[in-house]
Amino acid sequence: MTKDNITGLILAGGKARRMGGVDKGLIAFKGQHMVIHVIERLSPQVSEILVNANREIETYQSLGFTVVTDEINDFAGPLAGLHAGMKAAKTEFLLSVPCDSPLLPDELYQRLMSALESQNADIAVAKTGEQHHPVFCLCRTSLAQDLENYLTAGGRKVDEWQKKHAYVEVGFDDNPLAFSNINTPEDLSKLEAEC
Repeated sequence: MTKDNITGLILAGGKARRMGGVDKGLIAFKGQHMVIHVIERLSPQVSEILVNANREIETYQSLGFTVVTDEINDFAGPLAGLHAGMKAAKTEFLLSVPCDSPLLPDELYQRLMSALESQNADIAVAKTGEQHHPVFCLCRTSLAQDLENYLTAGGRKVDEWQKKHAYVEVGFDDNPLAFSNINTPEDLSKLEAEC
């Protein structure tokens, strides 16, 4: 499987309450917006990038990528962003990553796809130790309608929806720092100091 059949989705649609409401993707990390770091790492792995955002839309559009907004209202969480991305993607697969993980693995797609294909799964999710990272997810875009049904019925739990399908977790214990996400100013300072 080549990257030509994969669309990348950067999830930047949340409210960022713990960051004082500042859009996390646009916070500086090592001198650049966090989302720029994510784009630089994701671009070589996919054929196209979409950004899911519900605020600062013009700023994200100015980066040169298509911005998709949630169709499910009320900031329904990452699944609403995943749904918007799946509906907009023109490829068989969607690789989602959060906007606040600037160290995401360079080989994320290859390792998730290898596991997905070998297990004949529909969804592959990254894992370090006992912690799985459900928004680092490779999934078939054909699941869009099923996800819409789950959301309109009130479902909001990412892992609950994922585990309803042929699902595989992929270990990245060799690179746990890659899945560090920044939720607070303290997280930001700590990660900048560590790398």
